[in-house]
This record gives sequence, C-alpha cells and structure tokens, in this order.
Amino acid sequence: MQPTTGPTTRVFRYGIEHECALLHTDGSFADYTDTAFDELQVVIDALPEDPDDYPDLRIGDQGIKRKRWYVEGYERFDTDGRLVRCDPKGIEIRTRIHDSVDGAVDAITADVATLDGALAASQLRSTVIGFNPLRSEYVIEPPLNEWERRHRLDSPEERTAHLHMSTYGPDLNLSCADLDPAAVVDIGRKLTHYSPWLVPLSFSSPFRDGAPWGGLSARTAIRTGLRPAVLVFLGEDDEQVEADPSLTQVARIPAEVGRIEFKAFDACPDPGLYGELLSLLTGLVLDETLPGRRTTPDAAMHQHVAVAGLGDDEVHAGTGALLDAAGAALTGRAGDLARLERLRERWARRESPATAMLARYEAGEPVAGVRRRAPHPA
Repeated sequence: MQPTTGPTTRVFRYGIEHECALLHTDGSFADYTDTAFDELQVVIDALPEDPDDYPDLRIGDQGIKRKRWYVEGYERFDTDGRLVRCDPKGIEIRTRIHDSVDGAVDAITADVATLDGALAASQLRSTVIGFNPLRSEYVIEPPLNEWERRHRLDSPEERTAHLHMSTYGPDLNLSCADLDPAAVVDIGRKLTHYSPWLVPLSFSSPFRDGAPWGGLSARTAIRTGLRPAVLVFLGEDDEQVEADPSLTQVARIPAEVGRIEFKAFDACPDPGLYGELLSLLTGLVLDETLPGRRTTPDAAMHQHVAVAGLGDDEVHAGTGALLDAAGAALTGRAGDLARLERLRERWARRESPATAMLARYEAGEPVAGVRRRAPHPA
C-alpha cells in the first residue's frame, strides 16, 4: 500500500542525545583518570526524574539510565556478570521524542541548563568538545575477564565500545511512520554514503594529547569506519543487515522501531546547530535524487575530511550539493528551510565549531582545559 502523503508532507519525529564533557572548577579537563563515577552520580541524583519520559527512553540493564541525564562511561563486570564499576567519561542528556525539530532543540537546551544548575553545587562544570583533548586512548585495565569477553565481543559495537571513552558527540534521531523497513534501511545507507560531506559542519575536536593535532575532528579521524555513521533500528521480525560496523540493530524498546540515528557528528556547543543539522537530515531523507549508497562508512574519506574540513574545495562543494538537494526536498517546510539557510551561511563561511576553538586557543584562552603554552624567552 502506498503512503497517502507526499514526501514534503510526511510527518517526522525527533530526538537528540548529547554528550557533555566536564571540567574541574580550576578549568582542567575531568575524565575517568581523576573523576569517580560516584562523584557524577551525586549530580544525577539531584536532578528530577519524570515518569513521562518513558516509554520514549530506554533505562538499560544496569538501571543507570533512569533519567534524561545519566553518567556515560565504560562498565566493568565480574566473572558472574555483576557490575563492579563504571569508568566515567561525562554526562549524557537525552530528550524524549518530539513532534518538531524546535521541540527537541528547546528540550536539550533546557536540560543542559538544568544540568549546569546541578553542577554548580559540585566541583565540576560542563563543556562541549568532540574528543578528549588530553588522552587519545582509553586503556581497558585490567583486561576483560571471560564473562566480559563473551559479552563485549559479540557485536561490532561492543568490540569497539572502548573507543567512545575518548569521543563526545550527539545521536541525532528522526523517524517517519510513512517509511517501511526497506525504505529506512535505504536511507541509512544513503546517509552513511554522504556522511563525509555532512560531518565537517559539526567539527569540534581540534585537540589531541594537550595541543592542536593539525586537523579539525580527532573524533572523526579515530572512530568513523570502526564505529557506524548511522544506525537504523528495526523490529525484531525485520530483516537485519550484516555489516561491520553495524548499519541496523534490533530496537530495544518499541519507541525505537523505525528510528534513523545519525551518529557521526561531533558534539556541538550551540544546540541550534543540532536543529539545523536535523533539518538537513530531514531534507536528505525526503530527497529522491541523490544516488550514493554505502553499508559501512568510508573510513579513508572520513579521515581526509577530519583534517581538511570545509577548507578543502571539493569537500566544500560536496557539502554544498547536499544542502541544495535538501533545500529542494524541503519545499513548503518553512521552519526547516529557515534552519537550512542558517546552516548554509555557516557553510559559506567554511565554519565549524573547531575553527572558533582554535582561534580562542591562539588568542591564549583556555579551551576545554587546553591552553596554549607561552613561548620560552629567547
């Protein structure tokens, strides 16, 4: 049966998951090396729990994700599968599902402000950056035990879960009831193909190991190819796609069925940029002209754009073509077109959050705990 609505009248629903990095009050970067899970959990305990968030949000097996805010980290288990510790990397915020982009952006903006209010009573503060600016690698210590190996090695995402301990990014979620499973998988392949030309708009990780590394997104350089650019959530009876990294996953709660989750953007300091990127993704879902499809991300191309960003003329032109295609597909959707125009202005300036971060660093300002060293006197 054909859908009764045309492409531009389709109704979408949206959600945003945003990972906050943390600073100590002295301005130094806070991570698992000097911050305990319990220190962060005290902050989470002070935040409100809203029963209306469910069933939109998943609680998880360990009960850590009981609120819109939760401590994000790497969980360790004993040989019987009991949780023994969680090394924290930061705090994740999730919105419930919203009927509009503006609703999701307003929700994440309000929840960041609420988190900042709760952090004010602690020795921590939130910050936004796409990659741990001091440590490029999280080392699993002690090595995984037998139970952990069985459960950590049974999927591509579990095998590479330690990589996320150095990275901070959003999951931008959208779904449309008019799309059947085959169409949703096709969209996942499409967005995976075009990911290298989308992600430079978000780049916010110009630092590694305490200094600029020569590129704009350490997160993209390290994770994409080993981790998915897009995940599509299907029903348990739908046909899954075998791929490494995964393209599809069985939905864990009913609200996830049909969700398209774009995972390759860096964390963005301005929540409004998330809204602009969601409108761009909406336009690309509606578009019926772009031919590219990939089941897994092009790691080499992602690594190239991670360094060059929109400063590369071919990359800039490719991103512009995607903006054009999305704009044509969004005809009649005034809110999306307005957000897309703001994104186009960023594109025209070849701008990403990383460029502003580097400018602040060069001016001698601290950026996520990193400050330019003063030159030695002659």
